[in-house]
Amino acid sequence: MSENIVAKGKIFELVQLTQPDGRIFEVARRAPGVRLIIPDRVNKKVLLTKEFRRELNDFDYRLPGGKVFDTLDEFEIHRASGNDILGPVVKKVKGEGAEETGIEIIEAELFRKSTLGATVEWDLYVYEVTKWEPHRDGQQLEEGENIDANGWFSYEEAKKMVLGGRMAEERVALILLQWLYKQ
Repeated sequence: MSENIVAKGKIFELVQLTQPDGRIFEVARRAPGVRLIIPDRVNKKVLLTKEFRRELNDFDYRLPGGKVFDTLDEFEIHRASGNDILGPVVKKVKGEGAEETGIEIIEAELFRKSTLGATVEWDLYVYEVTKWEPHRDGQQLEEGENIDANGWFSYEEAKKMVLGGRMAEERVALILLQWLYKQ
């Protein structure tokens, strides 16, 4: 199968894939992302950030996280290297914990990999943080980010938020609901 990049932005590219029989499929591709489930097991609570999202023109409750690579070019270099994606993913998990939540992640385990679909390639790696402590420097937001990381919700409150549609990133909300179900 041959690949032709038709259009490319900073984080998305449009790719035409030509099958051996000549059929053409189009795929939008984006670098993968990470999301973090950060529980307080003693108090049976989970951290949800409240973040301003331009696409909603409003605040949204979310699992903290971000892009594994800041640009498509960085992602392409990694893809060409043939190296396993989990190395950069784990590095980003730890970075996003400090940046968005002010939490130093000591241990985390992959809970679920979410693959968006055949026509949009955008994998999300959702990690359960199993050991953490407050980061000595606190929350370290990037310029332009507006994220409140003080949202500790009981497991039951978080379930109600997901089922009530208070999390717009629905595939992540479903994964959180799956995690809550196991608790």
